[in-house]
Amino acid sequence: MKAEEVRELDNAELGHRLGELKMEQFRLRFRSATMQLENPRLLREIRRDIARIKTILHERRSASDE
Repeated sequence: MKAEEVRELDNAELGHRLGELKMEQFRLRFRSATMQLENPRLLREIRRDIARIKTILHERRSASDE
């Protein structure tokens, strides 16, 4: 997911997507501890998507505080 795509979503959608990504990250981490993942790079991509969403949410909160 690119930053441009994330910026198009509203805060409610971002919160929902963030929850989904965190659950998927949990499942993948659990699966990687018990067996090999088919695509280990997916963990990195999800972690970066979570960071991207958190950054955009933080920017929006900071902009609304000013």
